[in-house]
Amino acid sequence: MKAVRFHEYGGIDVLRVEEVERPVPGPGQVLVEVRAAGIQPGEVHIRTGGLHERWPATFPSGQGTDLAGVVVEVGAHVRGVAVGAEVLGFTHRRASHAEFVVVDDVHLTPRPEGLSWDVAGGLHVAGTTAYATVFAVDPGPGDTVVVSGAAGGVGSLAVQLARRRGATVIGLASEPNHAWLKEHGIVPVEYGDGMAERIRQASGGTVDAFIDTFGKGYVDLAVELGVRPGRINTIRDWETAARVGARTDGEGAAASAVVLGELARLAARGDLDVPIARTYPLDRVRDAFRDLERGHTHGKIVLHP
Repeated sequence: MKAVRFHEYGGIDVLRVEEVERPVPGPGQVLVEVRAAGIQPGEVHIRTGGLHERWPATFPSGQGTDLAGVVVEVGAHVRGVAVGAEVLGFTHRRASHAEFVVVDDVHLTPRPEGLSWDVAGGLHVAGTTAYATVFAVDPGPGDTVVVSGAAGGVGSLAVQLARRRGATVIGLASEPNHAWLKEHGIVPVEYGDGMAERIRQASGGTVDAFIDTFGKGYVDLAVELGVRPGRINTIRDWETAARVGARTDGEGAAASAVVLGELARLAARGDLDVPIARTYPLDRVRDAFRDLERGHTHGKIVLHP
């Protein structure tokens, strides 16, 4: 089978699509033929070595967490998942950017009728991360929540999940994404110089919670706006979070098939819009990451093995 591999830390040029042995599922695992697999900014930082202290790579390394596809083989102890089932799920073995992937049966959920392969294959990391960030800051009616990177893969879902809880949501994004935010009941604010004052004007002077999906100063901005550290959550700026006492809940805090299934059903019913920015065949994985690393992507980029 074909799979994405890299043999050393580096830029996009270290990514290769190689022929490797098709994996065999263990007793509690299934083999999934992958139809779609999302890519993540975190995979960039792992591949470049930026997260070596936190999540070191073992070479040669695969990559990929999100996946959706069709079950083609099941282990001896698997119950409730049959060959031919259409599923979405996740693996923490950095392996879903491939034609086939072995997945623990407890990390899969059925693909709901009406949910596209692209959305199913790009939902786990962004969706569960957004779920965790919203749960961490606990918004409700009467609260005003600010979300940085509000049009990105995680941010575009976090703003909707916070809005579903009755909060007023301010989304920080570039002007081309403001129309989409307004369509989803979000108050758009342009990021950049003067942003703090624009947020104060949009919020009426009070911000209750802040979700940072981007890093680079947003935790300090939340403190400047008067948000209590316990209601600030960042998925990028762990150093500043530790300094001010903010939270750092992310995908790991909500990584379960139960949460993924709930998000998938919301998306299938049209109650959660999961934007798909672009799709690429597996052989163009380098192009997919060039696209991702340029930034300002609205929604998810998905590979088709």
